[in-house]
Amino acid sequence: MIKILRYTEYIYAVVAVFSLYRIFTDWNVNRQMAYIFIFSAVVSIGMFLFRRTYRKKFEQRQKDNQNQ
Repeated sequence: MIKILRYTEYIYAVVAVFSLYRIFTDWNVNRQMAYIFIFSAVVSIGMFLFRRTYRKKFEQRQKDNQNQ
C-alpha cells in the first residue's frame, strides 16, 4: 500500500514538470492553453505535497502501531 502511495505522488510531480514545460513552450504561441497548463501545474504540485504529507503520516502511524 505504501509503495502505491509513493508512486502516485511522483506521477503528480511528472505531470507538474510536463505542465511547466508546456507553459514555457506555449506562452507566446497559444496563451489560452498556457493558462490551462498553469492551472494543471498548480493542482499537480498541490496534490504532490498533499499525497507526500498523507503518506508520511500514514507511515508514522504504522511505526507507532508496531512499537506498541
